[in-house]
Amino acid sequence: MGYGIIARMGTIIAVDIGGTHLRAAAYESDNLQPIQHQRVKTNANQAGVYERLIEVIEAVWPKDGIVDAIGAASPGPLDPHTGYILGTPNIQEWQNFPLAPKLLDYFKTPVFLDNDANLAGLGEWKFGAGKGHHDVLYLTVSTGIGGGVIIEDRLLQGTHGLAAELGHVIIDPNGPMCSCGFNGHLEAFSSGPAIVRYALGELESGARSSLKHDVNLTARQVAEAAMQGDALAISAYQRAGEYLGIGVASFLHTFDPSIVIFGGGVSRVGPLLFDSFHTSLRKHVFHPRYLEGLKIEMAALGDDAGLLGALALAQVKLQSLKKESV
Repeated sequence: MGYGIIARMGTIIAVDIGGTHLRAAAYESDNLQPIQHQRVKTNANQAGVYERLIEVIEAVWPKDGIVDAIGAASPGPLDPHTGYILGTPNIQEWQNFPLAPKLLDYFKTPVFLDNDANLAGLGEWKFGAGKGHHDVLYLTVSTGIGGGVIIEDRLLQGTHGLAAELGHVIIDPNGPMCSCGFNGHLEAFSSGPAIVRYALGELESGARSSLKHDVNLTARQVAEAAMQGDALAISAYQRAGEYLGIGVASFLHTFDPSIVIFGGGVSRVGPLLFDSFHTSLRKHVFHPRYLEGLKIEMAALGDDAGLLGALALAQVKLQSLKKESV
């Protein structure tokens, strides 16, 4: 067959690389409960992140030493085709960093790498809220906005592996600056920091609110004030929901999914965000057919989305290689 280890589909190690923690888990077959799990602090501003990653993977390596593949979820931008991290703001020492080739060289087992938001979407499609759907749109709304798209049961990656950067779709070229340095991206309107920036700007303009002009203000505090009836806080989330609806309307026009799945902390505020989102979405789709039968669901995998997405990636890639080798 030319790739003998793929025939048995045994142990897979999934890795979730975050700005705060590095996580690794060993999974057997299709069992979603890991046989081993380990987590350490990333200490992203300190040298040696790669060495710490090696240690956390070795901590879950099975005693028999047999691993079919390693799947890894990492912040981007990155190139899943070459396995290089192009540059991630959380880990400054990883600039044009050959992560997958280095792991392959060290562990002598296939390594598959992709963007963490892409893999959260893949995981939701294979194991979570999107199970049974063939065309899936996943959005995480948190400190940033990331996306993952499944089209006809395949993860959309693109020529350079940079597809589905949905948080960086331009909503208004004259809009506020995004964290990436460009103006008017969806992330600049509907992420947690964007909600806070809007509230602080309104406070500076003299708006009355229970909120205080504090550089340490958080989106959660804005949400809590909104739950108490604070008009400014409510308007901050309504605005975020309105722009989110504009963005998702464009995504429906582009991908025509049967389900939209939301993850991330900001998405957990419920009607505070989604009442205005639904109104905006209905207003901005150019034909109501896009909404017929469309399901809008919350993500089901929680904190394990990265690990299970990495597991899904490895499984899908191994199955593809198995078919090619027959």
